[in-house]
Amino acid sequence: MIHRDNAGTVCSLKFVTLLVALSPERLLPGAGVQLQDNGYDGLLVAINPQVPENKNLISNIQEMVTDASFYLFNATKRRIFFRNIQILIPPTWKANNYNKVKRESYEKASVLVTDQNGVSGDDPYTLQHSGCGKEGRYIHFTSNFLLNDDLAAGYGPRGRAFAHEWAHLRWGVFDEYNKDRPFYINGLNQVEATRCSSDITGIFVCEKGICPQENCIISKLYEDRCIFVYNSTQNATASIMFMQSLSSVVEFCNASTHNQEAPNLQNRMCSLRSAWDIITDSTDFRHSFPMNGTELPPPPTFSLLQAGNKVVCLVLDVSRKMVEADRFLRLRRAAEFYLMHVVELSTLVGIVSFSSKGTIRSQLHQVNNDRDRKLLASFLPTTVSPEAEASICPGLKKGFEVVEKLDGKAYGSVMILVASGADERIGDCLLTVLSSGAIIHSIALASSGAGNLEELSLLTGGLKFYIPDKSNSNSVIDAFSRISSGTGDIFQQSIQLESTGENVTPYQELKNTVTVDISVGNDTVFLVTWQTIGPPEIVLFDPTGKKYDTKNFLTNLPSRTARLCIPGTAKPGPWTYSLNNTHHSPQALTMTVASRASSSAVPPVAVEAFVERGSTRFPCPVMIYANVRRASYPILNATVTAIIEAETGDLVTLELLDNGAGADIIKNDGIYSRYFFSFAVSGSYSLKVRVSHSPSTHSLAHSNAGSHAVYVPGYIKNGNIQMNAPRKSVHRSEGEPRWGVSRVSSGGSFSVLGVPTGSHRDVFPPCKIIDLEAVKVEEEVTLSWTAPGEDFDQGQAASYEIRISKSLQSIQDDFNDAILVNTSKLIPQQAGTREVFKFLPKVFTNGLEHQPEHETQKSHKIYVAIRAVDRNSLKSDISNIVQVSLFIPPNSASVLGRDHLILKNVLTAMSLTGIICLATVVTHYTLKRKKRVDKKRNEAKIL
Repeated sequence: MIHRDNAGTVCSLKFVTLLVALSPERLLPGAGVQLQDNGYDGLLVAINPQVPENKNLISNIQEMVTDASFYLFNATKRRIFFRNIQILIPPTWKANNYNKVKRESYEKASVLVTDQNGVSGDDPYTLQHSGCGKEGRYIHFTSNFLLNDDLAAGYGPRGRAFAHEWAHLRWGVFDEYNKDRPFYINGLNQVEATRCSSDITGIFVCEKGICPQENCIISKLYEDRCIFVYNSTQNATASIMFMQSLSSVVEFCNASTHNQEAPNLQNRMCSLRSAWDIITDSTDFRHSFPMNGTELPPPPTFSLLQAGNKVVCLVLDVSRKMVEADRFLRLRRAAEFYLMHVVELSTLVGIVSFSSKGTIRSQLHQVNNDRDRKLLASFLPTTVSPEAEASICPGLKKGFEVVEKLDGKAYGSVMILVASGADERIGDCLLTVLSSGAIIHSIALASSGAGNLEELSLLTGGLKFYIPDKSNSNSVIDAFSRISSGTGDIFQQSIQLESTGENVTPYQELKNTVTVDISVGNDTVFLVTWQTIGPPEIVLFDPTGKKYDTKNFLTNLPSRTARLCIPGTAKPGPWTYSLNNTHHSPQALTMTVASRASSSAVPPVAVEAFVERGSTRFPCPVMIYANVRRASYPILNATVTAIIEAETGDLVTLELLDNGAGADIIKNDGIYSRYFFSFAVSGSYSLKVRVSHSPSTHSLAHSNAGSHAVYVPGYIKNGNIQMNAPRKSVHRSEGEPRWGVSRVSSGGSFSVLGVPTGSHRDVFPPCKIIDLEAVKVEEEVTLSWTAPGEDFDQGQAASYEIRISKSLQSIQDDFNDAILVNTSKLIPQQAGTREVFKFLPKVFTNGLEHQPEHETQKSHKIYVAIRAVDRNSLKSDISNIVQVSLFIPPNSASVLGRDHLILKNVLTAMSLTGIICLATVVTHYTLKRKKRVDKKRNEAKIL
């Protein structure tokens, strides 16, 4: 295994070396934005097909990016600007002499423009799935944001908002405001607004007008109706990641201006480092230098692209290796399913097969109805060439020949290449592949790795899939189902609801329930496969109890499949099926269910499964992600399971979480994440994700968790409060899912190198704690966090190490020298569990370490951090640092002192009044008694 691993590495290196030698400027075409000579090339902005045609949208995008280019150039100290921009016009807009796409597609765009408002209305946002300093997924703008000039009052100029989001996407920095914690108590026990820099000025405003700052914190909770309104005129120049709308803000917070005390996402995710520190540490900055002179760079140039006809060519291996492990049978099933149910209407499809040479089986034929689908399926190969070896280049060349007959070029076409493994002669057609402009999606059906077959996908911007030899797997169908036209039109795409398979013993059943939610139901199909001569006994019940059985399915004995197409729109709700193995021996039975959107009014829930990197080396883990959304709305509280399959057939299931801990950086953003490190062998691994959601749980997010440009409610201008128009509330006509959700999506494949054979020592530490929180109640501090595992975010750690310091810099730079808190009674719980720990800080703060001279002696805050330790003494990274105020703020203390003084004076006055009254009564009584005595004496004298 080690020998094969090394050989594969050498082969891959030779392949890439050949590529660089032949065409270095074309390395990774279409792979994203490239920085050359201080300018970005290849930025792709894509407009969704559902956006109505509006030429002003194009001009506003151009103006926004141009303004952002000059703004970023100055903000990055003459280092970065945008040079070449491509705008992808949707095919639903009228043709207007736009350039034809090559390998550009909606799914590859760095910037998406849709007409779908998200949780926070028209807020521009960036989908950040990874950690500090890591690139995000994409930037999202609404068409209304780009067309409605009135929104500039709240967001600032569009170019500035784009610069804010670009820093999220490209450099992995985070927001420096916090809507959930708009205020905090600083080291001087003063109430501050969460911002960066702290030099930005403003006033506290309550519901009834200007108010003292202490009124904004009530019993350590923030008053909802209290806000901090900023002055429209400022002297502070930072920061773009806080409030880019302020005219004075032209810089990112740096070491001298960064507010490390602010409880914002930048501090939590980046260990209190400034945004500028993270940006200057990026690859862009390490490989570039400031431009000389004083002149501004040239404005960006824009290319307007539009996809023509959707063109797909299947290039299928029929060599002798395809006989092994039923590869050819599984290929034919999947290709037939793709043609009959997955490929979108209006697509032009051709078919080519290859062994030692290529053969054209069908020229391009447009899919307009079921008759066209059946015709194309009839051209699929039915036999293999038992003596022939596979040679991929002849097959690809025949594929290019098919697609080029349309207009002479293969630009924008898609090749779905299915082969039985690597081919050392791929270099023979490398230049042809690179110059074709076609995207190659590769599907490798092999017992050991895909080799340079996957490199073709990497170099052309295609998807790559590895399918192990396993009879009870639907992986080939899953791979075909994952491949879409690339237009971004979710309403036209086939959506996989179910994909499962098992080896079923005689007279036993494979049974389950799949949910058809209200957003899907058109073109719903149930596909059953088996291994023996005849089909299993099939029973299917719809939500109303209507029964379908084997005789209702269309059976194809040569391919061993049975299909049931539901006419019209399938009824929403749970569909229950059972497949009974009536054969006398065990066999693999599988079920696949797919559907399309039920109407154009309700976008269906979509799942995108992916990994952070396509390859890694032991012991580095693989980060697995699943983005679960309905349009721009994250789906919360779903059960998301990753299924990872190694070359050996070993299967690992892993629950993905959206809890803001471990591999998941932001809670409730709809991205479910987990570390995967249970590597069986070196080689290729396939990934599939299953999503289920119960109708009884809340699903659609009601707040925007993640990175987005803030809408400013108002400013102080000339001493007057001027509030901006409130944002329009977002109404979701579709409401909460009534029937729950079922989804399946392939995540392609990834490779792992250097996995040791046999047992090896523990090299996996607990993961970093990123959600540490602290609350002080009276004299006690309560810490809470999500438990990491023995290995990353799995298992159970052995112990915790909690340390405190009065110096933020000290605990950040030298954690080991900070004061250790006694955690002997704190036993770590299972990973993912919420931990709570309480301690008295006064026990530890007496005689704290020497305080740095630059920090005030009046500081009444301590800083706390934690790390986990496993049973082999491997330690996690230091957690995010939290701060705790030990005393009541001076202003609040003065209020309490005033109240105490008033109460004391009242009590004193009451006491004095009582004494006076008592003295008066005593005097009156004494005088009256004396008068009676004198009267008796006078009477005695008379007698």
